[in-house]
Amino acid sequence: MSDAAQPTAAEVRAAAEAVKAALDRHLAAVERRSGEDDPAVYEAFNQLAAAAEAYDELLYDRYDEVTPFEIPSDDTLPPYTGPEEPNAISVLIRRDYAVAEPQRLLSHAQRVEAADAETGTGIGEGVSGTVHGALGTLFGEFEPDEIASRHKEFGLEEGDSTLWVTASDEPADPGEWLEAPFEHADPQRVVCRFDVSAVFDDELDDDDPEEGVDAEDDEIEDYDDLDTDLDEDDDLDDEELEPLEARER
Repeated sequence: MSDAAQPTAAEVRAAAEAVKAALDRHLAAVERRSGEDDPAVYEAFNQLAAAAEAYDELLYDRYDEVTPFEIPSDDTLPPYTGPEEPNAISVLIRRDYAVAEPQRLLSHAQRVEAADAETGTGIGEGVSGTVHGALGTLFGEFEPDEIASRHKEFGLEEGDSTLWVTASDEPADPGEWLEAPFEHADPQRVVCRFDVSAVFDDELDDDDPEEGVDAEDDEIEDYDDLDTDLDEDDDLDDEELEPLEARER
């Protein structure tokens, strides 16, 4: 960062004062909390995290120094504040894919387009000749759940996905949210949430670095046991082996 763009010493000092004030507010909220999921504590925590992060960035930009604090990521939902007996729910789903095999995607879309042309239900020839056109064809033909289960067949590679079930006081009016389906999602009305990400797999691998070694040891022990069992069975005649083969089939 150039000197002209660097924050001033006064800005860094003001950010430090903001951290101090946020610490006081957080402690006061903790001392007054009404329960384990007190929203005031949650709010004070977020304010403290934001103030500390801002100070850390300004400190680094101005003095090339950092704080010893690690700001935890906010991977939990806030306390539920929706109706105890929801009259309606909304299911918000996002699934990410990478186009891993464009040619496979194009081939499937062109087959769908050809079949529609034969029955007179197609939307026009040549639409599936591009990747974005092929995506439109496939997602127009198949339900999202079917694409999720057959994504490899369509040349797609799964990425992160999330599903939120949110509570509502009343069902939405027809067409009300179609232009911005996720804009008004309230995290405090989320009844349950399910996330799928490769990040979680990486965390499991980091927690169990020796898991693969143990698995190999177990396999070796199993092979030793198998050899022993085979040696013990050498004295069996053919009549004793036939029932075993029948059970295996």
